[in-house]
Amino acid sequence: MRIVIIGGTGHVGSFLVPRLVRVGHQVIVVSRNVSTPYINDPAWDEVKQIAIDRTNPAYEEGFGGRIAKMKPDIVIDMICFDKATAEQMVRALEGVVSHYLFCGTIWVYGHSVIVPADEERSRKPLTDYGIGKAEAESFLLKEAKENDFPVTILHPGHIVGPGWRPVNPAGHLNVDVFSKLKNGEEIVLPNLGMETLHHVHADDVAQAFELAIDHGEACKGESFNIVSPRALSMLGYAELMGEWFGKPARIKFLPWAEWEKTVAEEDAVITWDHLIHSPSYSIEKAKRLLQYKPKYSSIEAIQESVDWLIKHKKIS
Repeated sequence: MRIVIIGGTGHVGSFLVPRLVRVGHQVIVVSRNVSTPYINDPAWDEVKQIAIDRTNPAYEEGFGGRIAKMKPDIVIDMICFDKATAEQMVRALEGVVSHYLFCGTIWVYGHSVIVPADEERSRKPLTDYGIGKAEAESFLLKEAKENDFPVTILHPGHIVGPGWRPVNPAGHLNVDVFSKLKNGEEIVLPNLGMETLHHVHADDVAQAFELAIDHGEACKGESFNIVSPRALSMLGYAELMGEWFGKPARIKFLPWAEWEKTVAEEDAVITWDHLIHSPSYSIEKAKRLLQYKPKYSSIEAIQESVDWLIKHKKIS
């Protein structure tokens, strides 16, 4: 089939594109710039890359039409962040594509209530990012129900993999936390370290998109959580990384009001975002309808990412 991936050179696309090429699909990648994927793979030699900046006002009304003119059987949209953009895509693609796969986020749910949470829980997003994605999802599922628009929505967790920084045990992206654990130095966690994080390897997200294509009729009009089998507490995450480094984790705890003063403002903002969500999600629906079988646990995915960072001298 002819598949157009919007935003296909990012974390997930770096794994997804080679998967699709290997099983015989014709793949077109649309991105802001013709760029190099995170992971080199000879499969990219068979991919057509087209540079279109979706945010350019010149394309505001016509972007979806340009995608439709590529005559795709399937469109995978990795970078749609609001209802208006989703609506434009639906109007351009209805009657054109057999399947529209939308990359959502676990941030649509808001804070955790009953965990692990499934797809039936209400959407009460806490941030602009989550609100935009939730409004787009609501619109798309309504179109599926009322007008048979062939959409499937996948909600990844904290995506990790070679080439980028995982959300660390303190809930932000500063690699100094890993450096300290590696060197046996003390780290400081907010509160008691009982809040949770739910990672997923980029290749497992790519697997889920491929499976959604393979199981199209079973998953149209549905949304799915795409995460590792289990979430991690921040404390447990730190302890497991200490064991992996061969240095028992030395951990100090501070109440939030004190802890946030010990880190850069940017790190504090990111950590707060993770604390208020404390994600922990079920993948039972994806296992049942997509036959989703994540290859990586949270800690395995994280450790592969950290190993890459160490080998490329990103962690001291």
